[in-house]
Amino acid sequence: MKLMKRAFYFMPLAVLLMASCSSDEDSDIDEQKPTISLNSGFPQSCEELKRGETYTFRAAAADNLELASYSLNIHHNFDHHTHDDQGSSCELNAIKASENPMIFMENYSLEEGLTSYEINLVIEIPNDVDTGDYHCAYSVTDVTGWQARTSVDIKIVE
Repeated sequence: MKLMKRAFYFMPLAVLLMASCSSDEDSDIDEQKPTISLNSGFPQSCEELKRGETYTFRAAAADNLELASYSLNIHHNFDHHTHDDQGSSCELNAIKASENPMIFMENYSLEEGLTSYEINLVIEIPNDVDTGDYHCAYSVTDVTGWQARTSVDIKIVE
């Protein structure tokens, strides 16, 4: 009889614990990383950018829940390295040492609640940077920490 009384007192607690452990929590887990599209963006793979000119770098970012931030990274590829997220490759110039390469690395936060965003960054290619092979790498992060990246080969020319 004492055992039944104890069970009676602990039953509401057991029901409460079981209800709090429902599988609904699993549906709140974000299993999708954001996307970046350069389909109508700039630059496209193998694009030639002239020193001293100003360009608008564009890409479309989207996420199933919410975007948090994005970044743009332009760096030389004089050593012919590649990135795991890189699309098609372009014909490369000869390997060379850098003297004054263009390096652009900026991160940008996004306002809350956006599930899509059009990246538009106006960037001037300095007159005095080394010409040659470069990578243009976009990255986007969602609110849960998932990240997507894509990069294209570009050239800076006279």
